[in-house]
Amino acid sequence: MTDLDPRIARVAFNADGLVPAIIQQHDTGEVLMLGWMDAEALRRTLTEGRVTFWSRSRQEYWRKGDTSGHAQYVTGARLDCDGDTLLIRVEQVGAACHTGDRTCFDADDLAPATAEAPPTEAAEAP
Repeated sequence: MTDLDPRIARVAFNADGLVPAIIQQHDTGEVLMLGWMDAEALRRTLTEGRVTFWSRSRQEYWRKGDTSGHAQYVTGARLDCDGDTLLIRVEQVGAACHTGDRTCFDADDLAPATAEAPPTEAAEAP
């Protein structure tokens, strides 16, 4: 791809030419799913306003909602500090998960140990 969009040129794609894209509901912060994008999928996502992924299993592009009707409309896109992960904020219409669930992260609660963070100086100030 020549004349690469400068926004895409900053992305650190992995050895397979892919970058993980975390999909998040824009108004609630709910994490919906994770998908993979190559430069072309990212270009389509940034220019068309609908999320496009690269399917590693089928080796083809797929736009969320084209067959299911459960579409993702882009409201924002961010690159993390290392340039190797995307955060795509969307308006999700219908389910995000291929199982029909709202989010792909409803399945298994791993019941981790939890801890409270120590108070910050601002919290300790009178």
